[in-house]
Amino acid sequence: MNIRGPVNLRSGWLIGTAAAAFGVYVLMWLGFTQNWTWLARVDAWALEPMHRHGEANPGWVTAWNVFSTVLGPEVIRLVGLVVIVVELFRRNIRLAMFLLISVEVSALVSEIAKQLADRPRPATALVAAHGTSFPSGHALGMIVGALALLVVTLPAVRPALRGWLIALCVVLVIAIGVSRVVLNVHHPSDVIAGWSLGYAYFMACLLILPPRCRVHDVAQQDSITQQEALNRKHSPGRNTGWGPVAQAEAGPGELADLTDSAAAAR
Repeated sequence: MNIRGPVNLRSGWLIGTAAAAFGVYVLMWLGFTQNWTWLARVDAWALEPMHRHGEANPGWVTAWNVFSTVLGPEVIRLVGLVVIVVELFRRNIRLAMFLLISVEVSALVSEIAKQLADRPRPATALVAAHGTSFPSGHALGMIVGALALLVVTLPAVRPALRGWLIALCVVLVIAIGVSRVVLNVHHPSDVIAGWSLGYAYFMACLLILPPRCRVHDVAQQDSITQQEALNRKHSPGRNTGWGPVAQAEAGPGELADLTDSAAAAR
């Protein structure tokens, strides 16, 4: 492992995707403030069957509520705070500041956006939920947390595991967003807006303060392994079957056999 940074970023691509995500957020905001018929129909189409199913199956509601609570934004930010403290002890100030601004400050971004929109929650909510509806704080907090996890950990894990980690984060982000619609505490447009604003905000943080991350250097590890193999191959103890290397690695019985062989040779 070594520290590499700031992370090499394709700024143009990041700016483009962040702008597109923010555009989707604005579109969702305009949709509900202007009472766009098609958006209202989509929201109702998703909420109504979930409400009927939830009323008939209380256990279903409880399971989804526990899931969305365990992986709620408060828990994500608590984990982020622990990582920040660890990185401060490691003197990786840049990474700690990046996580503070992206993960922790996202709570303030979510609250400001909610206050500005002031959209009521669906009247059919199956569980209690405080605050206003737009955007979904769970969706925003989860996507920011997942992206932060990927940025920090992907360079440090083996390439073979990176695809699995990305897939896990994608599944969790989608599942948390779906849970808020299943519980009828958010309209689907709230969740889409939360994902969009969270992505745009995180990319802005990444562009402004790219972190320095620990990197898993496969080439360096392979080089070290090859060098160790060469050292063992050319070690005098290895070639003769006697010497410090052989003595260090041999068990009691093997060491006695080596001693007898050496005596006979003399």
